[in-house]
Formats: sequence, C-alpha cells, structure tokens
Amino acid sequence: MNNRVMTAMSGGVDSSVAAALLLEQGYDVCGATLRLYSNEDIGVEDKTCCSLDDVDDARRVAYKLGIDHYVFNFSDAFREKVIGKFADDYINGLTPNPCIECNRHIKFSRLLQRANLLEYDMIATGHYVKREYDSASGRYLLKKSEDAKKDQTYVLYVLTQHELEYTLFPMGEITKERARDIALEKGLINAKKRDSQDICFVPDGDYAGFLENTLGVKSKQGDFVYKDGTVLGRHKGIIHYTVGQRKGLGISYAHPIYVLEKSAKTGEVLLGENEDLFTRRLYASNINLIAVDKLLSPMRVTAKARYSQSEAQAVVHPIDEDTIMVEFDEPQRAITPGQAVVLYSDDVVVGGGTIMPIRE
Repeated sequence: MNNRVMTAMSGGVDSSVAAALLLEQGYDVCGATLRLYSNEDIGVEDKTCCSLDDVDDARRVAYKLGIDHYVFNFSDAFREKVIGKFADDYINGLTPNPCIECNRHIKFSRLLQRANLLEYDMIATGHYVKREYDSASGRYLLKKSEDAKKDQTYVLYVLTQHELEYTLFPMGEITKERARDIALEKGLINAKKRDSQDICFVPDGDYAGFLENTLGVKSKQGDFVYKDGTVLGRHKGIIHYTVGQRKGLGISYAHPIYVLEKSAKTGEVLLGENEDLFTRRLYASNINLIAVDKLLSPMRVTAKARYSQSEAQAVVHPIDEDTIMVEFDEPQRAITPGQAVVLYSDDVVVGGGTIMPIRE
C-alpha cells in the first residue's frame, strides 16, 4: 500500500486522533500544520482557531505520537483565494462560505504538493467523511460519516477525483465521542479542547466589522425597501445583512419583517414577511461533480442549501456545463446566494455548486 501519509494537524482533537489512528493502521505518518491566518496578526486574543497555541498543540501531539511535524506557511495564498474572495462576495451582495473556498484552493491541493515534495504518498485530514473507490464507475466517492451530527461532506463537495484518490479520512468510521475517548486514552493534551465554531479569521462572528475595520471595506448606506416598493428607512450597508435576517434591522413595523434580498447594484435591501422567504427553486454555478462525470439529464437527489439545514427531496436539472437548477419538492426557507447547494444520492455526495442570485 501507499504507506507514507502526511496528516493535516490543526491542533484540534479530530486531526490529532486521525494521525493516531493511521499509526495504529501501520502507516508511516508525519504531521503538518498549515499557517493560514493568525488571529494575533489583527490583535485578536481569542484562541478559537489559527493561533500560535494551535501550532504548539499540534507539535506537542506529534511529539507524543513520535512522528515528525512540519509547519507550512500558506498565508499569502489564503489571503488571496479565501479572504479576498470573502470580501468581494460580501461587497457584491453574496453570503459566502470561506471554509469551502479554503478546501477548494488551499488545504488539499497545496498540502498534496508539499507531501509529494517530501516523498509522502498520501495526505489525511480529520474531517468526518468517508472516501470509497467505486469500481463500477471508476470514480472515488465522498460519503457521509458514521457520525451524522458531525458529517462534513457539505464543505468537501469541492474535492476533485485527484484529491480524493490521494486523501485518507480515518475519522469517517467513528463518532466524535469515540474520538475524545481515544485522545484521552493516548494522553493527548487536546483531548478536551473545544471545537472551533467560527470562521478562523473572524473569531467573534462580526463579519461586517472585519470587512470594515481590518480590510478597509467602505460600507455604503442605502434604502430598506418593502416588497411593495415603499422605502422604510436607511441601512448601514449591504455587508451588514443576510437573507432571512430579522433582528438588528432597526426598522419599526406592524409585524416582523425579514431580509428577502440585497442588491449590490442598487444598494437596496428588500424586506418582506417570513412566508416570502420560501421558494422551491435555485440556480447554482461553479459546479463540482464527484459521483458522476457529467449530468446529462434530470436526476432525483436530496439537497441541502446551507450547512445547518437538513437535506430535502429535489430534482437537479443540468442547464449547461457549469450551471444547474435545483427544484425542491417542498419550498425551502432563506435560500441564500453565495452559499453552497450540495446534492446527495443516499449517503453519497453527487456534487454541488454556489447558489446564484435570484433569476427574474
């Protein structure tokens, strides 16, 4: 077998246990921590992710396991491909998912390059997913984790066949609870370390504040417009709002109202009722397919249009080589341009794409 494996080690418990499991399975393992972004760079003391402490935790776990540990600085590429796109998307009225872009452009492709340079055969990560080769189709499949609560297939739909061929996911067969037990059994220092919940470069969750204060994005005021065309007031800038938002609008109205759309072109934020947020149809572009090479005809799938949402029955229709239309059996709430829609056939990821702004 391809015996030498470079394991991405973030300093968290999942990637640490992944390395430990691979050692038990007989692999020759090393650890690699990617320096993508440092909270200290912007004076943030919160240690949720990407801090110097994380690098130190990964190094100490590697020492405990008796494996080599490397640190690779990909911060320049991360700023360009992930943070830059994050800012551009918000400015253009979208609500992006930077974790997906990081997986698309940084974590897998660049780690594979470094592994090859150091003569490692494979890479591995601590993601809760499964990977399987399907001899009938000749394709590598991405499948849901045994732990449904931790499944991370949604953020990995961007993986290519090449990346899947050379990546191992040892956490896909166990639960989060078992992972912590293993870490405790092996005496790993991060066995009880809390999971990171926020975007690594915005640990406080204030995306608009990050864009304005750190990146210098100018937030232009505009009109809050009710769905009948009535102007209800002025807003702080479209980067402060997302589809489905109700709180924090600063608008007094006879009943609760929500953000329906936001337009970078006009600077308007469209408001309406909760029932206006439901729709059965979305369009997506920037498509990546895993289970199939092409979509040649409509296909029955389940689909989820946000990480936190459940899958829903739908039919996906190919429009062109890089555009699909997903039609849900039942209306879905707050489908948001910039987020991903991911398609499944049972526990297999068919593929996915980026949700486009609403078509007239």
